[in-house]
Parts: sequence; structure tokens; C-alpha cells
Amino acid sequence: MLVVGSSGAGKSTLAGELARRLDLPLIHLDRHYWRPGWTAPEPADFRAEVASLAARPAWVMDGNYAGTLDLRLPRADALVFCDPSRILCLTRVLRRRWLHRATSGAARSGRTAGMQGRPTSDAAGSGRAASEAPTSRPDLPDGCPERIDLDLLRHVWRFPRHSRPRLLAAVAAYAPTIPVHRLGGPRDAARLLDRLA
Repeated sequence: MLVVGSSGAGKSTLAGELARRLDLPLIHLDRHYWRPGWTAPEPADFRAEVASLAARPAWVMDGNYAGTLDLRLPRADALVFCDPSRILCLTRVLRRRWLHRATSGAARSGRTAGMQGRPTSDAAGSGRAASEAPTSRPDLPDGCPERIDLDLLRHVWRFPRHSRPRLLAAVAAYAPTIPVHRLGGPRDAARLLDRLA
């Protein structure tokens, strides 16, 4: 099962719950893509790694990475498209930055999390009160502290106009018969999870 959507759409959180309920391995593509310090790999190396991951017999995989959809979509049994409003996505991105402000990658990398850089993972946030102690996000790679920059916020804002059409075109091209579960928000996600219970 492939889980896609904007940053802040809830992909990582939902993928984790789907993997738990379906008893399938969970693959966060951000953990396979980013190297310490938010360094990108060589495209050919990443494609080879994704091909290997997608060749596994069963999985729940979260992450967009449009350049690898041709490898993943034909191997997926279903596509879950987390597609809430951009305002909700932006709110979640800002909230997770606050919730994970001190430990997200910092404990693993020995650095203090800052407000620059470009994370691309997409957990929706845990819903904890802001006063609770920060925790690390499991979908972030080692050495990649939670950060926000203007590029990430622009990406979230532009997702409906720029990335959504490309994503849907890839589905039509590489897996036209795949079942698509388009989720407009938390209620849709809860209904999908209830069907799997």
C-alpha cells in the first residue's frame, strides 16, 4: 500500500497505523532518501534503493518522490492519497516543528534543531499538548533535525496546483486500475482505518 500527499497531510502517521493494523512492514521513504544534514543522494542510487524496497512482497510505504512512482505504483495494491486542505497541512507542519523542536534529529546528530533547511517528511503530529516534552519523529532520518524554511511552506501551499496533478497523472500512467482512497481529512482517514479494523 502506497501513501502519498502533501507535507503535513498526515502520510507518515497514517502509514504507521495502516502498517500496524495490516501487520505489514512500514517504509518511510524519507529515511531512505535523506543523508545526514539533509543531503540528497545521487538519483540513480535512490532509484535502485526504491526498486529494491518496492520489490519486497508486501509493505506500507509513505512518501511522494515523483521520480520513483513508476517503480512503486505498479507494485502497490492500493494508493492512499492524503489530500486535506493546505491550511490544515501548513498548521500540521508548524505544529510538528514545535512538538519536535528539541529532539528531532538533534539527539541523533548532536545538533540543536534550527529553523532553516528543508525536511520533507509528513507526520501529521500526535495531537499532544504543546507543553509536553518534545520527542523525535520516527520518520526522520538520523542526522536530519526537524526544520522549516520558506521552500517547504511554499511547497505545501502549491501542492494542490502543482504536485497533485502530477501525482494523479502518474497514477493514470503507471497504475490506472489501482484502488485509490482519497482522504480529505482526519474523518476520512478514521473511516478508512475503521474499515480495516
